[in-house]
Amino acid sequence: MGYTIAVTGKGGVGKTTLAGLLIEYLIQKNRTPILAVDADANSNLNEVLGVEVRVTLGNLRENVINADLDENSPVPVGMTKQDYLDSSLPGAVTEEDDYDLLVMGRTQGKGCYCYVNGLLQAQLRRFANNYRCVVVDNEAGMEHISRGILPGVDMILIVSDASRRGIQAAARIKDLVAELGMRPSAVKLIVNRTPGGEIAASVMAEIEKNGFDFAGSVPADEIITKYDEDGSPTSRLPEESTARSTYYAILDKIL
Repeated sequence: MGYTIAVTGKGGVGKTTLAGLLIEYLIQKNRTPILAVDADANSNLNEVLGVEVRVTLGNLRENVINADLDENSPVPVGMTKQDYLDSSLPGAVTEEDDYDLLVMGRTQGKGCYCYVNGLLQAQLRRFANNYRCVVVDNEAGMEHISRGILPGVDMILIVSDASRRGIQAAARIKDLVAELGMRPSAVKLIVNRTPGGEIAASVMAEIEKNGFDFAGSVPADEIITKYDEDGSPTSRLPEESTARSTYYAILDKIL
């Protein structure tokens, strides 16, 4: 299975932008092909990457769970759920030159999804073997990983803003990793959007207090703001972007 990196953090800290930059970094380092997985409930990794998504795994999961209830179900009569997923999974993959994008999507309906989640787990484990690297953009709760739907993780990058409360929220995510029995080879903290590229002494003290493996900080960057305003893919920041160059330097050290 490909080397899997999960990027997580509370909402609004810029983790999806960093996940997109991580994918571009791996492409530049020729660590392809890459499977990019958007496992955040607020799915927008495709916007960061500049690609359009038509089908999510959440859509397929809803189709399977409702197959016996909906007379207009897209699951053909007589086809098993396993066969339906076998034939439909390729359609949920957005293919680009150096990476493929898979959006998990949210579960919308009621009822138990254990059986269909197990089917998806088997599909994804086989599917992920085709890639050298897997990058997963997670929500703070890491729902899909905690349920075992996604493959195991080699490295977890926890992203925080440059505040004490942000570091405390990141510490809760770090604790969740341990509670879930996950055993990645590394769990690292990246502090994003630091004003002037500096971290306050009180924030650094909070980082040390919580025993983080601190990878580094990424400065706030007006170019990212401009790209967001224009609707441009922030994964394609120019070389003069301080956030891009600083983040790439961090990745050089840890990957």
